[in-house]
Amino acid sequence: MSQTLLSAVLLLFLAAIGTAADAQTFINGAGATFPYPVYSKWFDEYNKLHPDVQINYQSIGSGGGIRQVGELTVDFGATDSPMTDEQLEKAKTKLLHFPTVLGAVVPTYNIPGLTGELRFTGEILSGILLGEIKRWNDPGIAKVNPGIKLPTGNIVVAHRSDGSGTTYVWTDYLSKLSKTWEQKVGRGTSVNWPVGLGGKGNEGVSALVKQTPYSVGYVELIYAEHTKLPHGAVQNREGVFVKATLKAISAAAAGAATNMPADFRVSITNPPGKEAYPIASFTWLLIPEKISDPKKGDALAGFLKWMLKDGQKHASDLLYAPLPKEVIAMEEKAIRKIRY
Repeated sequence: MSQTLLSAVLLLFLAAIGTAADAQTFINGAGATFPYPVYSKWFDEYNKLHPDVQINYQSIGSGGGIRQVGELTVDFGATDSPMTDEQLEKAKTKLLHFPTVLGAVVPTYNIPGLTGELRFTGEILSGILLGEIKRWNDPGIAKVNPGIKLPTGNIVVAHRSDGSGTTYVWTDYLSKLSKTWEQKVGRGTSVNWPVGLGGKGNEGVSALVKQTPYSVGYVELIYAEHTKLPHGAVQNREGVFVKATLKAISAAAAGAATNMPADFRVSITNPPGKEAYPIASFTWLLIPEKISDPKKGDALAGFLKWMLKDGQKHASDLLYAPLPKEVIAMEEKAIRKIRY
């Protein structure tokens, strides 16, 4: 092959690569660790259907996701706590909330030699995290766990060290159940913890609990299941001790499904209903209302439509509850607000 012909072939090859790269749409997002397993599945499945769209997601916590999308350093954010009015006002652009799935935060523990499954109340959980309940054989814990031999070991608390929507859901629940917690600590993606060890992400808290005897922490349901850590039943508003199951998580959203605010910002912790698990939440994608790049806008809108229809089918396999049909119908209309 002549040098001239070789050069021509090389130029054609490079041009083809350049054309393929130009056709690819890269979308970057960051935020919550709570829904990371299902988001990873979704982005992979969507890419199989649309090879020209690559969605990259950094699981850095809800606080980081809110901050980065607010500063427009990513194309979308993700959070387990709806943004506050103040956060929305500070953002460089108007942001829209899109619920994606429902999940649960569970109290998980590591008690060597324990037989039986523990039960918790909001008062007990707040007492432990405030440092007021110090031993596993505390009379308050023993009262709601009759027949279980509790050890005398000191309780070690594990909590999030990063800004986290999982923390928001957990502290939102505790604030509703304990006036002392609400006054001393309150609710938020980051709080000043009275006691305990910090771990980054649901992964970090799971690891801390797994390696620390007599510890207790809070993680999203799938992280407890995947690490084979036990998680306790929690007393709901009706006085029933309920384990986190898909049915119980869906029951927690029953009231919100028919009374969802137009901006989708809602709390469903400690809801009514005998079957409802009390520490459940929607989790949200944060999408700019105005997207300057038409290709990215079209790709994000396309993904949202797929997520609401076909993506929901993957939720249950990963221990998330699918969205109620009433919420899906509202979101399908809300997608039209995105301009690009």
